[in-house]
Amino acid sequence: MLRVPRGLAGAAFLKLAFAARTMAGEPTVLLPELRSLLASGRAQLIDVRSREEAAAGTIPGALNIPVSELETALQMEPAAFKALYSTEKPKLEDENLIFFCQRGKRGFQATQLALGLGYKGARNYKGAYSEWFQKEG
Repeated sequence: MLRVPRGLAGAAFLKLAFAARTMAGEPTVLLPELRSLLASGRAQLIDVRSREEAAAGTIPGALNIPVSELETALQMEPAAFKALYSTEKPKLEDENLIFFCQRGKRGFQATQLALGLGYKGARNYKGAYSEWFQKEG
């Protein structure tokens, strides 16, 4: 069994362990799976690009929450989230909470943030909107 140091050393150790785990096995979804999840209604899709980027085009059914607002949004009370975004707040145990941006970096950051907040089903659409637009748009 692995012994985790206590205090600041333990916190640093856990951060490094989490970073290594997520870099090695980044929780992602690829286009074929995303198509299937969307067709079956089993994905909750969040576009973390700016409002201007999303207004120019997005994946159908995606909710736009810019990455700069995401931490606050995911920590809101459900009623406040619904009032602001006109939809139910994702639950910590929801599967297939999929984030995307234009090319993948902000989607990855959003996924890591959501996982850190306890959202177990958070994943990044690795192809991002650029792939969607090229192949589906």
